[in-house]
Amino acid sequence: MTATPFDAYVICTSPRSGSTLLCSLLEATGVAGIPDSYFHQPSLEEWIKDLGLSPDPAKREVETLKDVFREAIAQGSGDTGMFGLRLQRHSFACFTEKLAVLYPDPPGDRSRIEAAFGRTLFIHLTREDKLDQAVSYLKAQQSGLWHRAPDGSELERLSAPQELRYDREAIAAQRAEMVAMDAAWAAWFDGEGIDPLRLTYNGLAADPIGTLKTVLTALGRDPAAADAVEIGVAKLSDATNQAWVARFRAEENAGTQT
Repeated sequence: MTATPFDAYVICTSPRSGSTLLCSLLEATGVAGIPDSYFHQPSLEEWIKDLGLSPDPAKREVETLKDVFREAIAQGSGDTGMFGLRLQRHSFACFTEKLAVLYPDPPGDRSRIEAAFGRTLFIHLTREDKLDQAVSYLKAQQSGLWHRAPDGSELERLSAPQELRYDREAIAAQRAEMVAMDAAWAAWFDGEGIDPLRLTYNGLAADPIGTLKTVLTALGRDPAAADAVEIGVAKLSDATNQAWVARFRAEENAGTQT
């Protein structure tokens, strides 16, 4: 049996880009790890808590980091022999800072990531329409609901629902932030000499199984593992999203013309 070309993959993304759907599809194949945001919060203490570890104040930071990364790899690999990580851009600075503590000698982030995880495929998952992305983010914040299953049940709720309220300034600020996140990923890829596998929200939404097969093929896994996978995440976009987008564009166009 020929060895696969990669031991791990990192989904480099930003919120509301379809990463929850992609992670659920990859996990469902049973051959590509259990990808998740194992280093999501910008805090070592939160990593320890989220991974179910017990803090030990007597340990040096580097020893604690060894425990954290070992546990994250175990949870993110399962019994598949491949580690999957979703890395949101707002988690990036803390992640690379702690990675440098754990692996101070390798030159650069890419070398340190591969020192930690082995041969790594970098995947850039982006959402082309930043206004749609910003509206989706603001609506999720207000509603408290971030993901729903195809049957209508809630998959992830982070807060109690609030009244949905159109906020032009908040949407504009969030759109600018989403643009900045994509630019930061692009600059990092260039600086580290990375040519990532590039995926888009629209492509994933239009053909989730085809996109999944593309990823499996790139990872050196059998794309046939995608054949029996069922879609486990539904779109949350609705008439409210469409109305906010239309209103924002109309107001923006009116402002441009005055």
